[in-house]
Amino acid sequence: MFDKAVALLKEKNLSVTFAESCTGGLMAKSITDVPGASNVFPGSAVTYSNGVKIKLTNVSRETIDKYTEVSYQCAREMASGAAGYFGTDIAVSATGYAGPGGGNDNDPVGTVYVGVYVRGRCDAYRLYYKDKTRDEIRNAVCGFAAYMIESEAKKL
Repeated sequence: MFDKAVALLKEKNLSVTFAESCTGGLMAKSITDVPGASNVFPGSAVTYSNGVKIKLTNVSRETIDKYTEVSYQCAREMASGAAGYFGTDIAVSATGYAGPGGGNDNDPVGTVYVGVYVRGRCDAYRLYYKDKTRDEIRNAVCGFAAYMIESEAKKL
């Protein structure tokens, strides 16, 4: 899944990290499945609880209180904070409702926000995987992360 991303990051001398909530470390596992990933991946954080989101990735308590931990704002702060903590060029975060429980009217189960930090610029994306299993959602988010890393690395 991350083969092309790792090759491109190596070629461009770039580094990447992750701040994962709903994916629970699957992005880190998937990138470290690629031989040579240690050249571009120093480590990452599984920020499953709000306390860890706040401590490790500098998500503000105000953001969680106002927007919740499953939001554009939180995803952006997670990605930016992870890049700062690990000193990487690129960072991807994921926070969402992989199910089977959780969710609400605005963000039902299957909703995931992905933050993408690239050298000082940070965006977030709302993904929605309707009627997918927990594993299907988590794997799809990892695929999206790999795609975004490739896409952004090509621009640098």
